[in-house]
Amino acid sequence: MIEKLVEQLLKELGEDPHREGLARTPERVAKAMQYLTSGYAQNVDDILNGALFVEEYDEMVVVKDIDFFSMCEHHLLPFFGKAHVAYLPKGKVVGLSKIPRLVDMFARRLQVQERLTVQIAEALEEAVKPRGVGVVLEAMHLCMIMRGVEKQHSVAVTSCMLGDFRDQVQTREEFLALIRKPHNGLS
Repeated sequence: MIEKLVEQLLKELGEDPHREGLARTPERVAKAMQYLTSGYAQNVDDILNGALFVEEYDEMVVVKDIDFFSMCEHHLLPFFGKAHVAYLPKGKVVGLSKIPRLVDMFARRLQVQERLTVQIAEALEEAVKPRGVGVVLEAMHLCMIMRGVEKQHSVAVTSCMLGDFRDQVQTREEFLALIRKPHNGLS
């Protein structure tokens, strides 16, 4: 179905969808869209896959600089950037690799950055039941870069602070300081 819609779109744009360079474009676009929206077919339980562990660790856990790519639901153009996710455990920790997977699951849907930020935070809060969750997303939006206002260097920053991250200024400030600090790998 997507292939036929793309073929029709190419015709509406004045192109010949059967010329050599475009002959397989509808198929390629269909596959790309299925991948870019594959988050709709996933859920939090499957992503976490039981990787919650009883642990008495009670200090902040931060996974920062998580690359993500998503599609703006308003223009179907990409936005991309870095996600920074933190939580304060309360008797349980989640496998670290599950946090980027959670980001990817929600990013691989038609999105707005604000909703994406909240979905990541609320899903982690519901699954892990920590003392608090903090999420910050920094992204560049092609809908702002290549059309509309055409601001090539602008970055949108959104945050969602839950629990102690919202209620405790010191906790929030520690998180924000940790994500600002460059890490330069392990060197």
